[in-house]
Amino acid sequence: MNDIQVMAPATAERREFLRKSLLLSIPPVLGFAGIGKVMAATGATTALTYTPPKRARGTTTLNVKNYGARGDGSSDDTTAFQKAVNALPSTGGTVYVPAGKYVIDPTRNVRLRSKMHLKLDPAAELWAKSNSAERAYVLMAMQVSDVEISGGKIRGDRYRHLGSAGEWGHGIMVRGSTRVTVRDIYIADCWGDGMSIGGAAQASGAVVPCNDVVVSNVVCTNNRRQGLTIGCSRNVKVYDSEFSNSNGIAPQCGIDIEPDVNDSRTTDTVHIENCLIRKNKGNGILVYKRVTGVTIKNNTVEYNGGYGILTVGANGGYIAMNRMNRNYLCGLMFSSTSNDYQASSNVFRNNYTKIFGSHTTNYALVSMTGIKKGILPTGNDPHVQKASTATNIRVTSNQYAK
Repeated sequence: MNDIQVMAPATAERREFLRKSLLLSIPPVLGFAGIGKVMAATGATTALTYTPPKRARGTTTLNVKNYGARGDGSSDDTTAFQKAVNALPSTGGTVYVPAGKYVIDPTRNVRLRSKMHLKLDPAAELWAKSNSAERAYVLMAMQVSDVEISGGKIRGDRYRHLGSAGEWGHGIMVRGSTRVTVRDIYIADCWGDGMSIGGAAQASGAVVPCNDVVVSNVVCTNNRRQGLTIGCSRNVKVYDSEFSNSNGIAPQCGIDIEPDVNDSRTTDTVHIENCLIRKNKGNGILVYKRVTGVTIKNNTVEYNGGYGILTVGANGGYIAMNRMNRNYLCGLMFSSTSNDYQASSNVFRNNYTKIFGSHTTNYALVSMTGIKKGILPTGNDPHVQKASTATNIRVTSNQYAK
């Protein structure tokens, strides 16, 4: 991958964002009248379950248009955005982006500072300027703290990209930062990930992890590599969001939890809840090596081209109350050296195992308490598998829904 770097009522604004984003993800043939049917079929809910934490900042508010931003869809507004960010006082504050289409050069990116809120009007869109770079990010939060990004849309350049190499053209890049919230935003068509969270490499060789990052009521769809990557990080929460239609370059997952390539980097304490993860070309959720303490709860994971949820070499996790439907390989796979996972109270429906050669000897179908048999001709259960090297895997009280 090589990436370095209490229950409360939802507001009307946030509910309306979720309703519109769901509409955007539904096939056009269904139209507005089809929303209820799709929601019923997926088990997803329009109710927001989580209120993001407030981040510390001053009371100053600056408008990007007062610093030269035009928002006309053709002018490069990168410099104007950066001037507005830099003009905030030491106590921080809010940079407001009115309605409009703002072209941002991701090879320069807008670099956020500590104690700030980048607040986009619901009708504001940031469009990535066409470029040929392998690494380019519309918004960058590098080793900052108390940052919030909210509202509007980010559109990547995957259909206007001028090169063919690379996989790191992200909408939002968060590296080595603490107390960051990203909420109520739609991110699509990026050359790489919709959003990437991870560590910041230092000259000494050390890596500063992200800590306390919240993603809430976000839609990441049709991005080329991933909807969301969670790299070297601590305490990441993902709620009430959609990660869909990732396609173009591997791994092509909805969410990839993977602490980069260096063996010294780790990821721990990730919570994913009440999300819709569907139609990704790869796995719905991948939990990959040196990852501990992952909770995946009450999500709908469906129609993914790989496994619904796949763990590889991961340690310690809880997978509960999810709906895993029609994933191409199987619903849930505990692969090589995964350890200490519990899967409980999940509902599986119409997942299929595709057996390749050695899979029949290296992988075992898991016996589950109280689950009905699936629909394979062999009579085996097609929903959950484990590798022979996966240990302490507890799968109980799940069910198969016809």
